[in-house]
Amino acid sequence: MAHGKETPRQKMIGMMYLVLTSLLALNVSKEAVEAFKLVDESLTETTKISVERNKLVYDDFTSKAVSNPQKAGPWRDKAMKVKQRADEMYDYIQNLKLEIIRTAEGDNSDAIDGENIIVENVHKIDENNVPSQIMIGANMNGKAYDLHHALDEYRDFLLQVIGNKDNNVSEAIKRTLNTSDATDPGGEKVTWEIHNFHTLPLIAVITILSKLQSDVRNTEGQTLNYLYGQIEAKDFKVNKLEPFVSATSNYVMKGGAYHAEVFIAATDTTTTPQVLVGSYKKIKNPDGTVKYVMTGRYQQLPVNKSGRGIYEVPANSTGEKEWGGLIRIKSPSGDTIAYPFKGNYVVAAPNVVVSPTAMNVFYVGVQNPVDISVPGVGSDKISATMTNGIIKRGKTRKFRGSWIVVPKVPGKTAQVRVTANVNGKKISFPGIPFRVKRVPDPVAKVAGKKGGPVRKATLAAQSVVLAEMENFDFDLKFKVTSFRMSVVIKGFTYDESSNNNRLTPKQKGFINQMRRGQRVIFDDIKAVGPDNTTRKLNPIIFTIQ
Repeated sequence: MAHGKETPRQKMIGMMYLVLTSLLALNVSKEAVEAFKLVDESLTETTKISVERNKLVYDDFTSKAVSNPQKAGPWRDKAMKVKQRADEMYDYIQNLKLEIIRTAEGDNSDAIDGENIIVENVHKIDENNVPSQIMIGANMNGKAYDLHHALDEYRDFLLQVIGNKDNNVSEAIKRTLNTSDATDPGGEKVTWEIHNFHTLPLIAVITILSKLQSDVRNTEGQTLNYLYGQIEAKDFKVNKLEPFVSATSNYVMKGGAYHAEVFIAATDTTTTPQVLVGSYKKIKNPDGTVKYVMTGRYQQLPVNKSGRGIYEVPANSTGEKEWGGLIRIKSPSGDTIAYPFKGNYVVAAPNVVVSPTAMNVFYVGVQNPVDISVPGVGSDKISATMTNGIIKRGKTRKFRGSWIVVPKVPGKTAQVRVTANVNGKKISFPGIPFRVKRVPDPVAKVAGKKGGPVRKATLAAQSVVLAEMENFDFDLKFKVTSFRMSVVIKGFTYDESSNNNRLTPKQKGFINQMRRGQRVIFDDIKAVGPDNTTRKLNPIIFTIQ
């Protein structure tokens, strides 16, 4: 099926549409406006043909899905979603046409037959106020703007269905459903809405909407043709021979072994290829073609029943290793053809990487995120244990992909030990030590300050004493559980305590009696953090300004 092409009939109608649109810009006679009826009738007929053609494709989808549901079923399901969206878009535009005619000629207009429009019965063909009122609106909020948005969504949906690929189909859809700004006859830029619907005669607006309906059905058909072609597109069609190198891993640890399979795709089971490893060169034949031949000493690999050469060498030294050679196979004509191949791998010393995500120590009472990796080994093949605590994989969204360490005793070293499954063999790595510390004390603050001069109004406006972590990488929360406030007023010392983090009414009353130069002391401040231990914090001393 052809993709993105117009039939001669569609090209002719499009040409007529462009000519008449140009004539409208010149304010020509009513006869020219009358000609839009002919264009609309042709567009409607073309749309009917597209609907019938699309129906045949839908029927083919259903037939193939019944005979092979696994292969064709998913593509049939996509096609039916396209049908649903196309029908919705078509009906949406049809309702706009009906609304314009009913508004201009009344509900009993001869041009309306149920949900259909008989364009030759439209009488007010040159009415240009109603279409503008409905489509543009007095404040540029008419239904043309909603139509613009709906067409954009429909276009983006079709492009998504075909996978947003750059091909003839996607280009045709973008071109057909183009809603970009336009240039008026005077050479000025105008919006798509103004260009298509502003002050145009009723019959011209109806024809433009009919053209959009035709575009909807045409792009629906283009998308269907593409989806239909994908049913067979994934069947293997062998038209090229290409060599492959398949290695268990390109990252090898010293003491292990590098293992790879070399094979030619689409080999003939009646012919066993030769796999040669070593140096080779390219020779240009007199007819312009090239051939490859081995040079110097080379190794011929054993080939298994699947036609794959087995290459295995000991990894005795570290570093990046390159290798290659030729695969020789007989062509259907009997000639031997050589295909070059290259491979590489890395030999590394056994090592493990354990990186604390936040810092270089573990803290008691919090979940310490840790990254653990072994070069060349998947994370699912790594396990870890530790002393002086618990280590486990992070499962929550916050810690997914990391390990979580919860140490127990501060001041005592924790050892993290990692085991990795490397090519089916378990390798244990030496333990890595980490210091275990107690979470440092937070700093008590009032009004965001740790003390010093403060305005009386600022201090009087405060309601709580806070405990904040300063210069600490973890986001930890401490809550003040009690504190005492001391003031000296008229030579008398007053102490008032709070059993939580909030200033009591009596404490606030003392603050309101303070004068410039007097001191307010918050001491005996106690706070509890995530480790559930009570911390006694440093006092806060303010001087009233």
